[in-house]
Amino acid sequence: MLRKEPNFIAFLYFFNEERDYFECHEVMEELWLEHGRHPLLQGLLQVAVGLYHCRNGNGRGARKLLRQAADKLERYPADALGLELDTLLGEVRTYLAGLAAAGDDADAFGFYDLTIRMHDGVLEEQVRAYAARRRENGAADAAP
Repeated sequence: MLRKEPNFIAFLYFFNEERDYFECHEVMEELWLEHGRHPLLQGLLQVAVGLYHCRNGNGRGARKLLRQAADKLERYPADALGLELDTLLGEVRTYLAGLAAAGDDADAFGFYDLTIRMHDGVLEEQVRAYAARRRENGAADAAP
């Protein structure tokens, strides 16, 4: 089951804990390719890359990726993959509105992180355990 995949757990950790959207891209791209380029995984990947672009001042790139992400995420149930996908989708749309109002000027918009909320307690525990292993190992690779 995808929820137990090491790269899925790592993606959630890097997204929610480290806020390392580049690393999110690395682990999710691998997972996305392993799962036949699934559009839901691509949408999650695009959220991370959109935030990466926004953080780095590329408002236009952020808007493009976040728009593509929203288009994909809206096709799935509110609770897909143990995630509160509906909440994430709403936050992505809010982000897009803010970027549009700022005229794609990411600096004027004011970057902020998003959090992917989970409604699956087992998945939340797997992410916490992954975080604990990373802390114990000095942030070295800690397979879930």
